[in-house]
Amino acid sequence: MQLDLNLLAVLDALLEEGSVAGAAERLHVTAPAMSRSLGRLRRTTGDQILVRTGRTMTPTPYALAVREQAHTLLHQVQEVLAPSGALDLATLERTFTLRWHDSLVAMSGPALLAAVRAQAPGVRVRFVAESSLDSPGLRRGEVDLEANADPPSAPDIRTESVVETRLVVVARQGHPLADAEPLTVERYAAAEHVTVSRRGNLGNALDDALARRGLTRRVVASAPTEAAALEFVRGSDLLTCVPEATTRTAVADLGLVALPLPLELPSAPVHLSWHQRYDSDPAHAWLRELARTALTRGGAHHEDADHVTTRIR
Repeated sequence: MQLDLNLLAVLDALLEEGSVAGAAERLHVTAPAMSRSLGRLRRTTGDQILVRTGRTMTPTPYALAVREQAHTLLHQVQEVLAPSGALDLATLERTFTLRWHDSLVAMSGPALLAAVRAQAPGVRVRFVAESSLDSPGLRRGEVDLEANADPPSAPDIRTESVVETRLVVVARQGHPLADAEPLTVERYAAAEHVTVSRRGNLGNALDDALARRGLTRRVVASAPTEAAALEFVRGSDLLTCVPEATTRTAVADLGLVALPLPLELPSAPVHLSWHQRYDSDPAHAWLRELARTALTRGGAHHEDADHVTTRIR
């Protein structure tokens, strides 16, 4: 049986874009040419691949079942057939999709983008928001690089810890506890709090640590992002606990106060994750190195007058 490997690219594009027009634009062909390719793909597989539902196209169960495998095979074929020459950043044209925690985008995104533009002006970077649910974006090839505190556990996902940062308590200027010396764990627990959780959780590891001391705190709200939590704190007597490095600039800009967390907790890690299919991809390896540098420099502790030392009380 003779197989047309071009149909693998067609299948991948159709399933990624969900439309004939989108797939045609992705592969730089005309819509009629893509329609003919879809016809050949249907005859080869014996499946409709995409079916019309109203104004949109929906993948068939077969298409959904082979989607990840097709994407992986296409990438492997491209690696085999790609020239072995060195990566030419000056002519590289590619779009990378990065799903990073919002505070990491604010902290390290500008430095990463500046480095990318300086070295490879034809490369585009898309930062997309984290979902409230676990997403298989890395495995499907929808996301090239993730950066957050919770690394994926799938065996085909590569993960490395690039930086760690301490947690601090943030309060408004003039908060009754801002001038209290020291901030004890009892005073901390007695205050009202807002948590940061994209899933809307009202409790976290802090509550477990307090429970071990026989203490509880009153959490009155949760916010989906650290930036939103800081706004709640800014106009009230609420406290929030956030990573010091990722929120240092925002805390200063909003005129807030960062206090040592009076609990012994591990540092907050930042993990960089990608699918193993990109291990030997020169362009992806280049992006990973730039991301490591941007995240490490953005998360490094600064030894200055505003440096916060965590004290255990």
